[in-house]
Amino acid sequence: MKQKISVQLYTLREECAADFPGVLRKLAQIGYGAVQFAGFHGYDPALLRSVLEETGLRVSGLHYGGDNLLNETDRVIEEAKFFGTPDIVCSSIGADQRNEAGYRALKRRLNELAGRLQSEGLRLSYHNHAFEFETTVDGKDALSYLIAPDADNIILAEPDVYWLKKGGHDPVTFLKPYANRAPILHMKDMTDDEEQAFAEISTGTIDFEAILRWGEASGVEWYVVEQDSCKTDPMECVKTSYVNLAGLMDKLA
Repeated sequence: MKQKISVQLYTLREECAADFPGVLRKLAQIGYGAVQFAGFHGYDPALLRSVLEETGLRVSGLHYGGDNLLNETDRVIEEAKFFGTPDIVCSSIGADQRNEAGYRALKRRLNELAGRLQSEGLRLSYHNHAFEFETTVDGKDALSYLIAPDADNIILAEPDVYWLKKGGHDPVTFLKPYANRAPILHMKDMTDDEEQAFAEISTGTIDFEAILRWGEASGVEWYVVEQDSCKTDPMECVKTSYVNLAGLMDKLA
């Protein structure tokens, strides 16, 4: 199971900008099996791929903002194939789209895009935050509307368990309808205080054992550590999350 642990490099964005190859090597030393990209910080993708090959790290998807995804699709497809990943993720949308009409248009456009990606051997997932729970579409929250497990909806889910909890949901209860429709889970904890801040895995309030049990029964391929901001050194944060997540996996094995 531990070979499924990845890390979203947005967590280490400043470190990547300063020394991307060095970051990749450190992550491999920690034990990570893969990384998930959110941009290349001006580095040549060929250099980054060479370091991935050197370290044995795989790529668990590429994150793109909605506008880039929809307007630069040829580049997105090229980059996914270059890094050998089938997974393309819509990581964020503009504030002007966060309304009923915007979500309806987004679902239509993302399904059109997902159909094109399927023809290229790729798949499209949507990464949530908490703001999707602030809008209702067809009697359900906007996230449930976008990723509805319907035969005619080919948008997959990349659920973020922190943001599910921040939006008022028990993560496992929310995840249950999405078996085999969520190849990637984003993993970060929540502090047990009024701030409800981002935290390293198993240092806060989220039940990651239950999430792992659901994931292993439901087709999850990657457990991606992400911590949007860290109160200490980000590399130490992702190291703590790796060690704790790997320990939970050992316990469940």
